[in-house]
Amino acid sequence: MKPAALRALCLSFNAAVEEFPFTPEISVFKVNGKVFALTDLGAEPLTVSLKCEPEEAVRLREAHPDVVVPGWHLNKRHWNTVTVGALPAARVREMVEDSYDLVVAKLPRAERLKLDRP
Repeated sequence: MKPAALRALCLSFNAAVEEFPFTPEISVFKVNGKVFALTDLGAEPLTVSLKCEPEEAVRLREAHPDVVVPGWHLNKRHWNTVTVGALPAARVREMVEDSYDLVVAKLPRAERLKLDRP
């Protein structure tokens, strides 16, 4: 997956926006003000930090120890940093969607309904 494809994927979700609160290089993708993905789209290798259920985070790290690591500068229990090109694009898409869904699930019900994700 190329940087443009990762960016397009993150922005394809309802109400997803890209912001740069830290530096101009770090893209922070949010839904209703809550972060679901962080990446430096110009970095080599391309990585993305994604929210994950704690048990799934550990499982992914064990299954892919060289490409899925605890989230850099994030809560290690809930975030993984993934080397994008080292996994199939379909798997990365699934992980990004899971991250988005986890964040949306914590939003108030009225906000979730507006996003068409009850």
